[in-house]
Amino acid sequence: MAGYRKLGRTSSQRKALLRSQVTSLLYHGRIVTTEARAKEVRRIAEGLVALAVKEKDNYDEVTVKAKVARKDKDGKNLKQVVDGKKVTVYDEVDKKIKRDQPSRLYARRKMLAVLYPVVEVPKENKGKKKATKTVSVADKLFDEIAPKYAGSKHNGGYTRIVKIGQRKGDAAMMVLLELV
Repeated sequence: MAGYRKLGRTSSQRKALLRSQVTSLLYHGRIVTTEARAKEVRRIAEGLVALAVKEKDNYDEVTVKAKVARKDKDGKNLKQVVDGKKVTVYDEVDKKIKRDQPSRLYARRKMLAVLYPVVEVPKENKGKKKATKTVSVADKLFDEIAPKYAGSKHNGGYTRIVKIGQRKGDAAMMVLLELV
């Protein structure tokens, strides 16, 4: 007997489907899918959330010097003429960053092996490529999702499956899979 559901797909299709659904679940907080898929997605998502909860505080705050372009009153980069060429003017600023400790870095890489990158498009700039930004779901796991579950006494139980009825076409049981 297999240790997982095959979902009527080849292994590469199944892995892509599950990665996509886990990414959507963690990004949006809930998804609607079939019961069999939800049970498989739940296994993967619970493991990722447990990993994030365990490693959420394993980082060091480090101060680094960064070069930042000086802006004018309109918010554009300030240019200065040097040797007949226009050159952007930079200021040095101190910036605090989080540097992962080895165990957290390992956890982040395990998450990134499963999660897809999410591209966010603002509604007012729809269709414009410059306005998009890539969101790290691993960062969202560490910064938003893990602190919610950090104080709980038990391990697991981060997701909930709620049955919502049968699908019209093939009568497959549809469920709502959400983070608790």
